[in-house]
Amino acid sequence: MRTSLEAAMPVLYQYGLRTASDAKLAMAIDMSVTDLQAQYPSREALVSAAVLADTERQKRDHVALYAEFSSAVERLYGLLRLGLRDLASIPAAFYSELQNDFPSAWMVVVEHLNTYSAPQLQQLLNDGIRSRLFRSDININLVTKVLIEQINMMLNPVIFPPDRYNMAEVFRSIFLYYIRGLCTDEGARVSADHFARI
Repeated sequence: MRTSLEAAMPVLYQYGLRTASDAKLAMAIDMSVTDLQAQYPSREALVSAAVLADTERQKRDHVALYAEFSSAVERLYGLLRLGLRDLASIPAAFYSELQNDFPSAWMVVVEHLNTYSAPQLQQLLNDGIRSRLFRSDININLVTKVLIEQINMMLNPVIFPPDRYNMAEVFRSIFLYYIRGLCTDEGARVSADHFARI
């Protein structure tokens, strides 16, 4: 079920974090401008709440994905596909603007990566090793750290300036081949179709 604040994200993407008007945001989340300004007295508060709502939307998407795929390899590739889908709708400068101008909203993203994404990846790696789809000699904690740092690297505008790099292509280049390298022969067979579709 979509929350009203999730509806603010497309407006923020389209018009900009600072330049989206209160009127457009209020209309998107079905609230009067007066109520919007009372509930979110600063743009930072509104952006932080909208980003938090979006992380909850991502979690619901993951639940649906897990219902569709049972193996760890399929789930991991499914998460990549969802990530690429989301990146396709996000303007190139969004994350750099978030980091530079909205530090509390950026901390929502960082917290989500640390408290949700990292344990999720650890569990998938563990499940994949148990089912012999991922190599048994990988260090789960280290590989999880590498994956999270790859996300941080991808979102760092100094390393990948959004005006020079397509974020979806950076995402694909960073993750697809790395994850394929974690697979056993059986895991590679399971992942082949997913790999080809991303």
